[in-house]
Amino acid sequence: MADRKHPILKPVLLSLTAVLVFWYLLCLPRNLFKGTPYSTVVQDRSGALMGARIAADGQWRFPPCDTVPERYAKALIQFEDKYFRWHPGVNPVAIVRAAAGNLKAGHVTSGGSTLTMQVIRLSRHRERTLWQKAVESVLATRLELRMSKKKILALYASHAPFGGNVVGLEAASWRYFGRPAAELSWGEAATLAILPNAPSSIHPGRNRDLLLAKRNRLLTNLRDRGELDSLTCYLACEEPLPLEPLPLPAYAPHLTEWYAATRRGEQVRTEIDLPLQRRVEAMTDRWSDELDRTGIQDLAAVVLDIPSGEVIAYVGNASQHRSRPGRQVDIARAPRSTGSILKPLLYCALLQEGSILPNTLLPDVPINLNGFSPQNFDLQFYGAVPAAEALARSLNVPAVHMLRDYGVPKFQELLRNLGMSTLTRDPSDYGLSLILGGAEGTLLDITRIYGRLSRCYQGLDTCVLHDRTALWYTFDALKEVSRPDELDWRLVRSVRKVAWKTGTSYGFRDAWAVGVTPEYAVGVWVGNAQGQGVPGLTGARTAGPVLFDLLGLLPRHDRQQNAYAADGWFLPPVYGEYITAEVCPESGHLRGLACERADTLMLPRTAQQSAPCPYHQIVDGESRFLLPPRMEWFYRQHHPEYRPLSRAQSDRQLEFIYPEPGSTITLPRQLDGSPGSIVFNLAHRDPSVQVFWHLDNEYVGETRLIHQLSLSPPPGQHSMTAVDEQGNVTSVRFTVVRY
Repeated sequence: MADRKHPILKPVLLSLTAVLVFWYLLCLPRNLFKGTPYSTVVQDRSGALMGARIAADGQWRFPPCDTVPERYAKALIQFEDKYFRWHPGVNPVAIVRAAAGNLKAGHVTSGGSTLTMQVIRLSRHRERTLWQKAVESVLATRLELRMSKKKILALYASHAPFGGNVVGLEAASWRYFGRPAAELSWGEAATLAILPNAPSSIHPGRNRDLLLAKRNRLLTNLRDRGELDSLTCYLACEEPLPLEPLPLPAYAPHLTEWYAATRRGEQVRTEIDLPLQRRVEAMTDRWSDELDRTGIQDLAAVVLDIPSGEVIAYVGNASQHRSRPGRQVDIARAPRSTGSILKPLLYCALLQEGSILPNTLLPDVPINLNGFSPQNFDLQFYGAVPAAEALARSLNVPAVHMLRDYGVPKFQELLRNLGMSTLTRDPSDYGLSLILGGAEGTLLDITRIYGRLSRCYQGLDTCVLHDRTALWYTFDALKEVSRPDELDWRLVRSVRKVAWKTGTSYGFRDAWAVGVTPEYAVGVWVGNAQGQGVPGLTGARTAGPVLFDLLGLLPRHDRQQNAYAADGWFLPPVYGEYITAEVCPESGHLRGLACERADTLMLPRTAQQSAPCPYHQIVDGESRFLLPPRMEWFYRQHHPEYRPLSRAQSDRQLEFIYPEPGSTITLPRQLDGSPGSIVFNLAHRDPSVQVFWHLDNEYVGETRLIHQLSLSPPPGQHSMTAVDEQGNVTSVRFTVVRY
């Protein structure tokens, strides 16, 4: 009869029920804590905390965890919600008990909320009213349908307040006890289980008697329930309460800061080896404090593990305890002038393409290219130097000659492909100074590039410098660099072989040292973050000793897999990866027809394209090693065994040392306003002859023994001609610019 009287009632009730069910199913947001800001947390490879940065809202709130330590879970459930494991999100018995208690007391003494309801309340930030509690009850039952008890407990632990600006169990564990939550004792776990109940009134720094009483009562209840034995309970009750919050760990602070900027609010697991990081920081701090006495304030270091290719120790700027300008600068990521640190890459590239052989003689004579006149660090010229020796001694002039042959755009592209991220300008902006520090690089990039060479050699990576024979000779040349510890790896078997290179920027502003082995790549930068130079700041004297001390900290890898030789060095290339050829031992070129002696060497397969020896000639039926006049002029000063030709034997008697053909020379004015001058320099096989000089076909002077002439040509293009008393002639064209 009711259905006949109200035919629409049943559909309405069904529709209302469907709406309520639909609302119930969708009433809970997918992400309860969406928009909540978290601290940036940086861990080492094992999950140990290295550092953290506070969340955007000023709270220490670590990113949510998935699990809760068992001790804390038992203490929390005992204290907050004994029936958590069984109720559906709401505990009617607890609500009735709380209502009766509140009526009896005349004010609110208990809310009867379950842990699930508290998770809902923490996510909503609403005023605590009866209506809101009713809503929380509904949402709590919905949460129970979505998540396991384990996940609900983890949500609570991650977002509960623990007093002050500390939110979440993990942050509280570090701030109050200085250790991760997984390592909390029973007393510590019980303390943290109590704090969220009244974080503003009960705090480790105040109301300590009330907090202690609550904690011990909770521990006693846990004992009575059989969760811990009497002795454990007694010892836990004797544990002291924490005092003020503790500072968080601060290892690799610049790395933490970088992650805070790039991965804000995340928990980042790095490959840093924290025990090694501590030792590296202690070592670099000692060196930085020592160097500070000489006006060198900053030091950075990076250690790369070759097998994994990961950074395992990172010091952005050492001695953070020492207040100074620039200490917050992360030097490891800051672009700095590279000095000579890129030379091995050019040497390897030229070897790989067959343009040079390992010991090809390179010219070491004055050079002027559009006003760029590089000099060696010792201000000397050596005439001709084997390429490997030029690399080991870090001679600048041969390196410029190599780059001129290889090409600046081509070298820039090579560096980019290897991972150098700072080369953003046009190649013409760098010019040939690119190989001497005309570009900027970061310590992190440079160390990774050196490490990548080691990885490529061992087949762990691929890169543009892939020829193993070229890499072998590059490492071999670099291991000959004189070590600051003066140890000879040939004599002391326990000494670790290292291929290493130093660099010093113009004005003594940046000192570099990078070393690589089959196991590690280590990079060190020393200088001042603000850029001021310091006399004596060189890679060999300041960065080099730090490099070798850091290498001494590094453990040797297990060699059972035969990844490298028994002495810890690289395994040599295998047959098929190289060719063998006869090489002139004096010139380093492939053996020519006039070369009497030859060494058989393994060479990159492209070495077949290399030129034969140009310096041996048959003179009067004898094979003679002869250099061009200007190379010879400098070479003879360092090689007394060199036999020059007599005047009668040579058809090329004289050659300009300076200026070079086609060079542009910039002449500044002197202090008195007078125009500057050019010192023309000429090499002659017989210095005793008289030479007559002509500028633009006008006679300007004559010389004997020392063939140098100082003149001040006007701006524009000019030609200088030198004629000796025998009628031998040479000329050079150049351009003068004044400012």
